[in-house]
Amino acid sequence: MAVYTTVDDDALHLFLGKYDLGNVLSFAGIAEGVENSNYLLRTDRANYILTLYEKRVDPTDLPFFLELMETLAKAGMNCPLPVHASDGSVLQELEGRPCAIFTFLDGTWSRHPNRDKCAALGKALAQMHLNAATMTRSRPNALGPLAWQPLFSEVKDHADDLGTGMATQIQQRLDAIIAAWPTGLPEGIIHADLFPNNVLFIGDKLTGLIDFYFACNDIFAYDLGICINSWCFEADGSFNLTKSRAMIRGYNDIRPLSTAESEAIPVLAAGSAMRFFLTRLYDWIHTPADALVSPKNPMEYWAILRFHQSVSGTGAYGIDV
Repeated sequence: MAVYTTVDDDALHLFLGKYDLGNVLSFAGIAEGVENSNYLLRTDRANYILTLYEKRVDPTDLPFFLELMETLAKAGMNCPLPVHASDGSVLQELEGRPCAIFTFLDGTWSRHPNRDKCAALGKALAQMHLNAATMTRSRPNALGPLAWQPLFSEVKDHADDLGTGMATQIQQRLDAIIAAWPTGLPEGIIHADLFPNNVLFIGDKLTGLIDFYFACNDIFAYDLGICINSWCFEADGSFNLTKSRAMIRGYNDIRPLSTAESEAIPVLAAGSAMRFFLTRLYDWIHTPADALVSPKNPMEYWAILRFHQSVSGTGAYGIDV
């Protein structure tokens, strides 16, 4: 279970005295998530999520994340809405950690999203990009292209553990991506981590977007590239063109991509693959053997990167330019 900070009954009772949420029926840790500690809080009025922010989250970023969720919720999107305490505040402290309570969203995430779910995700992603435009705060992408070379430099000495010559191959592909990285494309606030486990469904109906703790300002189409990588590759590593086409068409229905954005999808998707390959490699090397959460295999994203390096144009993604 990915609960890093335990909350005892007395501390919880004192903490909930700051709110008017009703009588507690149950309080239990949630196994999902790797960055923070999450608890399901059930009262006689409603269900809530209590999130304790762990050390990997910079407390100075929390006002941005909370404003983003409030902005999207007020625009009618299904995302967790921060719950205000009786004094009007949102951020609190519990067990020595900054924390907040959020509304609960119904639905479950899909391990094998179908074409309809991919289309729904595309629409929701575009809606998020548009609806976040009224934000007053901004946040640079700490894991954007400028961070990739320094990140690789930290793990380069271990890269050949993945295979002979891997360090050289990684550097070559990183250099090629950076050299081809587009400029002047539309930018704004992106989710930057909208993997299937961060999207809730009931049937094929999308009921919520969650986990905004990598959200930042960057290229909109880069966010689409992240989703293509995490939604459109099958368990055997094959690329599902039908899913990609459905996702991109869904996105275009809400916020049509420009020709320049569409043409940049191959390098943006390759950059996304490089970003997640490098962060997974970093975690693979640095995560202790007895950690609560096992690191993910970086080679999954190396295979995805190889696909993007092999395509000859946007048609490979179902894009008609």
